[in-house]
This record gives sequence, C-alpha cells and structure tokens, in this order.
Amino acid sequence: MLSFLKIVFLVACISWLPCAAQQVVVTKDPLQLADQYFAAGEYYTAANLYEQVLNPAANTRKSEAFPVYSQRSKGGYVLPKKISREAILYKQAESYRLAHYWLQADSTYKKCPDHIDALYWTAICERSLGLYEEAAANVRQYLDATNTNKQFVDAADQELATLAFIKKQLARPDTVLAHIRKLNVPDSYEKGTFAVTPLQGNQYLVSKTKTDSPLVKGYNPNNSHLFKATLENDSLTQVTQLKLSDAGPLTNQGAANSTANGNSIYFTQWQKLNGRVVSNIYVTKKVNGTWSAPQLVSSINTNGYSSKQPVCTPDGRYLYFSSDRPGGTGGFDIWYAPLKEDGSVGEPENAGRTINTEGDEQAPFYHPNSKTLVFSSNGRPGMGGYDLFSAQGNTITWSTPANMGYPVNSSRDDIYFYALEQNNLLGDALIGSDRGSGCCLETYRINKLPKHNQLTGVVLDTKNQKPIADAIVVLTTPGGKTTQATTDINGNYVFDSVDNSFNNRQLVVTKQNYRDTAAVIVIKKTDNNDLLTDHHINTDIFIEKKFVLKAENVVTVYFDFDMYNLKKEAVRKLDSVYNVLLEIPTATLQISGYTDGKGSNEYNAKLSDRRARACAEYFIQKGIAASRITFESFGACCPLEMELINGRDNPDGRSKNRRALINITKE
Repeated sequence: MLSFLKIVFLVACISWLPCAAQQVVVTKDPLQLADQYFAAGEYYTAANLYEQVLNPAANTRKSEAFPVYSQRSKGGYVLPKKISREAILYKQAESYRLAHYWLQADSTYKKCPDHIDALYWTAICERSLGLYEEAAANVRQYLDATNTNKQFVDAADQELATLAFIKKQLARPDTVLAHIRKLNVPDSYEKGTFAVTPLQGNQYLVSKTKTDSPLVKGYNPNNSHLFKATLENDSLTQVTQLKLSDAGPLTNQGAANSTANGNSIYFTQWQKLNGRVVSNIYVTKKVNGTWSAPQLVSSINTNGYSSKQPVCTPDGRYLYFSSDRPGGTGGFDIWYAPLKEDGSVGEPENAGRTINTEGDEQAPFYHPNSKTLVFSSNGRPGMGGYDLFSAQGNTITWSTPANMGYPVNSSRDDIYFYALEQNNLLGDALIGSDRGSGCCLETYRINKLPKHNQLTGVVLDTKNQKPIADAIVVLTTPGGKTTQATTDINGNYVFDSVDNSFNNRQLVVTKQNYRDTAAVIVIKKTDNNDLLTDHHINTDIFIEKKFVLKAENVVTVYFDFDMYNLKKEAVRKLDSVYNVLLEIPTATLQISGYTDGKGSNEYNAKLSDRRARACAEYFIQKGIAASRITFESFGACCPLEMELINGRDNPDGRSKNRRALINITKE
C-alpha cells in the first residue's frame, strides 16, 4: 500500500505543491510507457516501470502493456538492442532522485559506473542522506575525473561549498538552545503534512494528500486538499477536510492562509498540465457558517504563469505570495499586494532584489513582532535544496537575508514556516521539511531558547573624559530587582544574562568624590555575532567630580564690600598657589566664591560668581590651562563668622565671609 501511495506524492509532498498526474497514453512498449510517465513528472511511477523493464517476470509477453499502478507482470521483456541496461538504470536513478527517494536513487546511481554524471548525483544523494564525508569524497573524485562528458562541473564546485556550509552549521554552539521534533499527525508519514497556518484559536489549516473517489481511469487519484486540525501540544488532532468545491480529478488545493478574523481563506489551487504545474490563488469566504465557492483573485494571477502560497499579514494590510510572473528577478519571486478594506486585493509589487534571486523564492511569512520576513530559497548559499532565510524590515526596505541555520534548515528541502505572532521568531515555530524518512514534506515544531544578553558600557570623567575605575553601577529592573557591577581599570562595566528589554531602564553610578549619576540605557550598538550571546553596548556614562574642600590644601582670599577685584594680599596668596601648579603639573584647582549676607540672593549669587571668576582668570592669564580649573559660586551660603551679635551688626564677621576658597587637588 505504501508503494502505491508514494507513486502520487511526488509533487504533493516532496515538491511542496501537490499536483495530480497528467493522463498518460498507454502504449504496448513498457519502456516507452516509463519514459512517458517520466516526461509527465510522475517520477515514482516511472521508477517502478523502469524496474519492470529491468527485471521482468519470466512469462511476460513483449506485446503486453504495463498497467499504470500494477506490480510486475507475469511475462518477460527483452530490452531493445540499441538501449543499454545501464542507460535504463540511469533513468531509474533519475526518477528516484526527482521523487526524493534518496536511498533508492543512491544505490541505483552506483550501478552506473560508465556514466560520469552518476558520480555527481551519487554525492547529491549522499548529502541528502546525511553522508557528508562520502558526498565530499565523491564530488572531489568527479571534479578530478578527466572525462570530458561531465555536465555538472560548476554545480559540483557549488556542492563542495554546500558541504562546507553544512559542516560549519552542524558545529554551531547554539544548537543546544533548540528543541525540534516532528508533529504527530495521522498518516503524515504516507501523506505528508505541510503549510500549517492558524485559522482561529488552536485551529489550524493543514495541507495533506488524500485519495479521491470515484477513481478516474488514467489519473492519479491522490490529490492535495485543505484540512483543518487542532494543535494540541505536539500533535495535530481532529484532522477534517475543509469542504471546498473543486474542478475535477486534476485539481489540487492547499498552501492556504486565513485573514486575522478567520472569515476569508486565501489558498493555492493547481493542476499539472503537460508535465508542468500551473497554480493560481483563490479566496473563499465564510457565509452563514459555510465556505463560499472559491473565487480567483484576478489581480495577482497572470495567464500562463503561476502564483501560489498566499499569506496575509496579521494587520490585514498586505498579502504576500510567490510567483514566476513577469517582472521578477528569475524563477519564483516573493511578491506582495495591498489588501483593501472591501476585501479586494490591489496590484502586486515585487519584494525586490534584496529578497529575490535568480533562483526560486517561495512560501513567504511575515512575523510582525520581530518585523521579519521568512521565506524559502534555493538561490542562496545553504545546506542543500531549499533553505529558510529571514530578513528584517518592511515592504519597501529589507536587511540582507540571513540563512536561519541548523537545525531550522537541513540538507534537504525546508520550505514552510509559521511562528506565533507574540513570541520571538523561534520561540515557538512550525517548519515544513522533508528531512524525515516519510514520503513527503512533514511539519516540525521548534522551540529555541533566547540567546543570553550582555550589557556593557564605560563610565568616564565629565571633565577629562578619562575612564573611572571602581565605580559602582546598579541596574534596576521594573520589578525592583537590582544587579550591581564595578568598573574595571578601563571604566568598563558588564551585566551578564540580562533582559534585552532596555526601554526606560536606568543605571545609577556611584563613586567616591563624584556626584551620584542616573543614566537612561540607550543601546548604541549590538554585536550578535556570538551565537550564544548578544552583546549590547550602552552609550557612555559621564560622571562629575564633587566640589570637595580639603582644609590642608585650601587658600583663602578676601574681598572688600561689594567688590570682586583682587587685593594685594590676595594676589600674593594666588602667586603661591601658582608656584604649586608649576611644580605639580597634575595639580588642579577648585575655586568657590562667597559673599556676606547683605543684598538679595540673586545679587549675591552674581557677586560670588565674579569673585570666583576673578581668581580663575588670574591663573589663566599667567598661563595655567583652563582645563585645570573649576569654580562654583555659593552667594551668602555657609558663613564662617556670625554677622549679627545680639542683634547688632558685626563688620569683622562680614569681612571674613566675603571670600574665595582655592582648593588645590594634587592627585
């Protein structure tokens, strides 16, 4: 039964968009019949027919026709004289490979030693089977061969690059953060399960293959259809077909996505005509609890070309899809079109060359929480076949797409992707892949723990921009939890394993002889090259030295009432300070100015500032760098002597309060 089913899953599950077989004209020559099935794209059927040609039963008469889905006939068959057995083996190997039956293809290619390209395809099969060292050895042997009939030299060079990329990916340290497993789905091994997207709640749309009835003679009875299912833990249960009208035995439906309200479903409907898949995008709407007859979305379909795999953005603004329509960069491209309020779809735009390549891009998905577009491509370096890539941005501007790496990708085809909107991109995601041993694309669930986050920064002196060592830096979370770090000799602080939500977070810096400083976290750069840790670099924090008076290093000069000019005694004292500054080039000055209590606060503030400035300017005029001098004014603050005694004015006290203090710092 399994072999019978595999005959018809070739496009449905293995080539990501199921299609029905074209009717093949039955001929009495079994080899011609096998070739016809091969040309029609029914590769697994062709492989079985080639097997009957190569190893017929003894009593089959040459004139008997080979039934399309039959086992080997009872008669014998003689190969035409002009066709070698190895030529048919090579065709059979090609059939297995194109049907993605890698083990059978590998063993059959190895039976074709005289066909040089069989060596190349053997390597491709071995890579798909995870035999990377064997694959590399065969690619090198193929490239070293002197046979001039080699058809895939450039492709073989690229395959070596692919194998090197695989080796690098398998060694990634962050694979320990990922947990991946195949979803449990009834009949998934035989019928595949792909393009799993949400419908409503825990209900999901699922594309699967089923056997249609009644059977139509000469046609593949197994076609893709849309199902809905319930996602419970790691299982899809209650899988029931979504009843949509179709157009007969050649029609397949799948690769669907619903609008956010669940009232409209956009899906792909396709046929296989003359060996070529032709697909279009349709929409069905829920009317009184039932789904309407599908309607062609005319604005994004083009006659003679294919459009497929529609997905709506959660905000309902755009419909993304894949198409080989004119105006692209080559093969299938990612396109997008506006979704209008009336439910219609506007004219499509190409997503651009940043996203699209000369190869094929398909199965787009937009994750709004991370502003990330995920899509599948065979036109970029990867692990083999189709790989999943991600790019951040919007419909107009995108970052350079990045390969999502192992274990998201495998050495086979990895195509469909869906992630919960509110989660991180890989916090809980579903992936379509044929990496398993089943017939077709199946769905895998991946949960990847977030990378560690590290916050780093530097604390500097406001005046000279030099790093401050041994400063205490305290980080407080919104919940009130505090974490403390100490700056090193270079002023650097480090917080490990922090939350990367830095909005409105503050750091408080304390240091002896410096003012306590609170600074809002503003990330100026993030280095995410480390696969296990993102390094977030905070903007520099500047802290200012306190104005500290040390009695042993303080010189006091006095001023006349309401004056700020320097008296002779003051100049003498300042000259002695000047000599200290010359002797100690690292010494600095802190100057503070004061007044007595007469006059308004505003006037006294100005007067004390002029007294402090008079002292500072004296030193600057004598050649002391202004960067070595700071000054502050305090007005009538902090009198040294009482200015009123028993209610009477004390002139001597006032004169001692009209002063400037020069604090010499010799550090």
